[in-house]
Amino acid sequence: MLRNAWTMQLKPGCEAEYKKRHDEIWPDLSAALREAGISDYSIFLDAESGKLFAVQKLTESHTSDALKSHPVVRKWWDYMADLMETHPDHEPVCEPLTEVFRME
Repeated sequence: MLRNAWTMQLKPGCEAEYKKRHDEIWPDLSAALREAGISDYSIFLDAESGKLFAVQKLTESHTSDALKSHPVVRKWWDYMADLMETHPDHEPVCEPLTEVFRME
């Protein structure tokens, strides 16, 4: 199993709404993520900086790169764009992280 991690930036004052929207995540979005080989997906918040830290497990045969063009993912990005830093097409600005330590 592979793991993927990155950071994103939440806009000030959007913490509660960001959590609320994820608490109500759309079933078709969850299904698309699972179909792409994504599991054990978590997002953590550093409340002081608004920095989001995301980590997910990926199957060896994952197709997560193709999700950028999936209609439900595009719709979710549009829905979330007012809460976080995004590119002009509303894709979240993500900074990939390199794993430097792991203990199982």
